[in-house]
Amino acid sequence: MTAFSLEPAQAAWCAELRDLAAERLRPLADKGEPGHVNRALVAELGGLGLLSRLFTSGALDLCLMRESLARACTEAETALALQGLGAHPVHAHGTEAQRARWLPRVSDGSAVAAFALSEPGAGSDAAALALAARPDGADRWRLTGEKRWISNAPEADFYTVFARTGPGDGARGVTAFLVPADRPGLTGEPLDMLSPHPIGSLCFDAVEVTADDLLGEPGRGFRVAMDTLNLFRPSVGAFAVGMAQAALDATLPHTAGREAFGGRLSELQAVSHQVAEMAVRTEAARLMVYAAAAAHDAGDPDVPRRAAMAKLLATETAQYVVDRAVQLHGARALRRGHLLEHLYREVRAPRVYEGASEVQRSIIAKELYKSLEDR
Repeated sequence: MTAFSLEPAQAAWCAELRDLAAERLRPLADKGEPGHVNRALVAELGGLGLLSRLFTSGALDLCLMRESLARACTEAETALALQGLGAHPVHAHGTEAQRARWLPRVSDGSAVAAFALSEPGAGSDAAALALAARPDGADRWRLTGEKRWISNAPEADFYTVFARTGPGDGARGVTAFLVPADRPGLTGEPLDMLSPHPIGSLCFDAVEVTADDLLGEPGRGFRVAMDTLNLFRPSVGAFAVGMAQAALDATLPHTAGREAFGGRLSELQAVSHQVAEMAVRTEAARLMVYAAAAAHDAGDPDVPRRAAMAKLLATETAQYVVDRAVQLHGARALRRGHLLEHLYREVRAPRVYEGASEVQRSIIAKELYKSLEDR
């Protein structure tokens, strides 16, 4: 239990999730093919009832799920998170028909979702997206352009796609669409990335979408994107905290038992102080993540700032903690298949996706000066 004072039921649930991840999800993850959707793993997440909780839980529960799963099985955590990221716009902004068609299948793990925002020229600067949605009659558009760095692409069953339907720069004129993967003109290809989960590009060659495919109102798609990211950014921090805690969990017994220089590593002040620093930073990041999630659940107006702070601190902390853990383990931690070798590859991407660390700092500063003007 942390200083955030989780309720006993919450702490017990987190422990149960860690056990499930280790006993039932880890074996399925190990059988998966890197760079491809592990549909057996997604189906098991659905069978355990975890995917349905994406649509019934608040931000804090989402963070607890992601942190707990990440400590024992990062692949399961990522599979769950990507289902939520891709399907949350449907849950929050979709029509009754869209929700009825897709959410039950996302919940049971039979349909894979994806969030298609980034483009070759619009990564961290999401408002610069250029995918064109050209009018083709009344309430009908043709999507033309490319999306890139899309998790679960090109293997997802449907995509939440953001395209420019109107004039104007930045966030103006962006509309969100639900696009099934079998829509004519939509193709994709995988990208060979460091991440073990699939990431690819999508090509839209005059792909037809209609009013029935809208997510929210025309021209208000950027709000759909930001609402989704404000919910999921703290939980990216939770994923990072889970990885940091896993690295710390591995480092404690290693340094306590490893003999070097005439004694145990833990008896060397240079080592024990590093371990203490790893623990302090991990706990501080955890508390900020929980606080941001609680603010989201309470409807506080400063959610963008808190969410950005949580993601920034937690992802930067995880990078530090995992790196220190590798250093204290030595060469063994760099061997393929070692937990820390796996975490070292996993921990880098969260500092980039869903808004790079530099973007989070810009958001924080913008919100701070905005609050000054509002006084």
